[in-house]
Amino acid sequence: MAKKLEITLTRSVIGRLPSQRVTVRTLGLTKTNQTVVHEDNPSIRGMINKVAHLVKVNEIDA
Repeated sequence: MAKKLEITLTRSVIGRLPSQRVTVRTLGLTKTNQTVVHEDNPSIRGMINKVAHLVKVNEIDA
């Protein structure tokens, strides 16, 4: 089975760099404490690494 990632925005993007804001938005997160599910692939992992201080990630089997 392919793994999925559950990504939750835990901190606000207010005062963050524009590139970090765009990355959070590209992940599909618009509000604090919002959760989205994405397939686990290198591009999503790269985006998560860029904003790791703003998000919480859980791996789920789906």
